[in-house]
Amino acid sequence: NFVEEFKEFLSKYKVLGLAVAFILGVYLGQLVQSLVNNLIMPIVEFALPNVEWNQIEIGPFGVGAFIGDLITFIIIAFVVFVIVKVANRAGIK
Repeated sequence: NFVEEFKEFLSKYKVLGLAVAFILGVYLGQLVQSLVNNLIMPIVEFALPNVEWNQIEIGPFGVGAFIGDLITFIIIAFVVFVIVKVANRAGIK
């Protein structure tokens, strides 16, 4: 029966959990990007008046945009690390 096979597929490959993780990951990324753009980088702009951080360049290299992306990555990696650590302590696999 097709419905039973589909249920087995969802269960076997944990598709629902994967879908939830994907959706949460997308929105976590957006939240962290907002944190960087609206809270962290304005502090940098305050420290460097008359300079837009995402426009900082060294020769042909967009250093400012890279630094913003690097900060975003580090925050996301840290949040994922914390989530995994908490899940492991709770016995969630």
